[in-house]
Amino acid sequence: MAYFLFTKAIIEGTPIDVFNHGDMARDFTYIDDIVQGVLRILDKPASPRADFDSNAPDPAKSDAPYRVFNMGNSQPIRLGEYIEILENAIGRTANKNLLPLQPGDVPATYANTSELDAWVGFKPTTNVKDGVRAFVNWCREFYQVPDLTQAR
Repeated sequence: MAYFLFTKAIIEGTPIDVFNHGDMARDFTYIDDIVQGVLRILDKPASPRADFDSNAPDPAKSDAPYRVFNMGNSQPIRLGEYIEILENAIGRTANKNLLPLQPGDVPATYANTSELDAWVGFKPTTNVKDGVRAFVNWCREFYQVPDLTQAR
């Protein structure tokens, strides 16, 4: 989401909306890590929880064969830092439209992947700098965008 919106805008030189003046923390996760997590889950289907008690239900348990996992890098970074990493990878400074926090938004979020790790032994490992660099390189190739870092 932010990867695509911000990258496209920075390459085109159009403004990006930066809420809470960039003073937010988000957990950016590289797509290959998400795919790896999904593939591992597919290899281990859910089964009913034997310890589920319908007389005293626990919302974290069910006798239905499904599991819900949070997938993310579990390493939130400031939005302002993320934008700087993206600018460096693209080779152009973002035109930032600094805005207040949106109603209903939160200043920080991150993924707790302990259930995913316990179920299939997987945690995303791609750090944000490597993920952003790989994403920007993919965008350059796929959309045939020149490498703006060479023009500096």
